[in-house]
Amino acid sequence: MPLLPTLQVFVATNLLNFSALRPERVRILESLANYVRSKSGNHVHLNFICTHNSRRSHIAQVWAQAAAEYYNIPNVHCYSGGTEATAFNPRAVNAMQDAGFMITKETGGSNAVYHVRISETTSLQVFSKTYDAPENPSSNFCAVMTCSHADENCPIIPGVEKRIALTYDDPKEFDGTPLEEAKYAERVKQIGTELFYAFSLLV
Repeated sequence: MPLLPTLQVFVATNLLNFSALRPERVRILESLANYVRSKSGNHVHLNFICTHNSRRSHIAQVWAQAAAEYYNIPNVHCYSGGTEATAFNPRAVNAMQDAGFMITKETGGSNAVYHVRISETTSLQVFSKTYDAPENPSSNFCAVMTCSHADENCPIIPGVEKRIALTYDDPKEFDGTPLEEAKYAERVKQIGTELFYAFSLLV
């Protein structure tokens, strides 16, 4: 099923040039693609993990699901979690909306629940939670560590089948500065490009 038209345009104009990917990143992304390939058509569960589950892990979860949809890779289920729960940061929400996702807030409160639409038939319910929350897989999944702090401070993740360190700089460092919007957009583009590359290896 095609992505939403706004999202399709962003992907086509921003994410499909893989020539600038560094070799060390390519090797990590190949490892992720190999994990998905190893499931041989069975259900694939990817849990993207960061310390606060507020920015990078949510961005990666949503882009990975979009990439699976774009490349028509079936039975891929993407999740996210943290070592603690906070909230899906509004700056990250805005940056993902700017990329073309249709995002609506389902509940209020300090940890709001968002409905993220990827295509006419695919959407995700996104909110902050711990990596071992009931909504996330407890066995036979790949843990993709999107921040170095979580990777270093989470030596054991119960039930994990494979663990991959695919870490990113935190755009939070630029909150409240003139570079805030640009840095969130930069991280959204980087994460999207890398995950689209990983899934492109499966077709």
